[in-house]
Amino acid sequence: MLRSLYDWTMSLAARKSAEVWLAVIAFVESSVFLVPADVLYLPMALARPERAWRYALVATVASVLGGIAGWYIGHYAFETLARPILQFYGKLEAFEQLKASVGYETLVLLLVTSGLAHLPPIKVVTILSGAANINLGLFIISAIIARGARFFVLAWLLRRYGEEIRHFIEKRLGMLAAAVAGLLIAMFAAYRFLA
Repeated sequence: MLRSLYDWTMSLAARKSAEVWLAVIAFVESSVFLVPADVLYLPMALARPERAWRYALVATVASVLGGIAGWYIGHYAFETLARPILQFYGKLEAFEQLKASVGYETLVLLLVTSGLAHLPPIKVVTILSGAANINLGLFIISAIIARGARFFVLAWLLRRYGEEIRHFIEKRLGMLAAAVAGLLIAMFAAYRFLA
């Protein structure tokens, strides 16, 4: 199922309505969808490099709005919407563990790491933020910074290096983003331990 969903998402890049689809995928990725918007963003930005920045803006705005939707789902509709979504993706147990083990500051850090590297998946963190009553303004600022950084760094890399960077992005950027996210978590843990 995941492969066919991925292939369908990739096929959207060739359509005239690709930019609209990018917004839709970026929006739903942040609250309910499994395939990241990068899958659609990369071929679009490579096909039309002069629009890479515009696509990054579209993806960022839609992703932040989708994150806000996830926050509202977690805050106001956890039992009716969030629980079934998390169960469908097999993320309910991870969600419950996160909810029981993280505090306010840690959750803000997870917002940044999930926005940058999908660690943990962004839909889990957006719903958890609402369920944990994270301040919506702080949530929005964190989402803008993290999601904007992800898409605009991709735009810069694609504009600077073009097709030759595609293989690196597809294979190794996730690992690099995960390493940066891990470093942020380690720095936060050290700060908490020493404070």
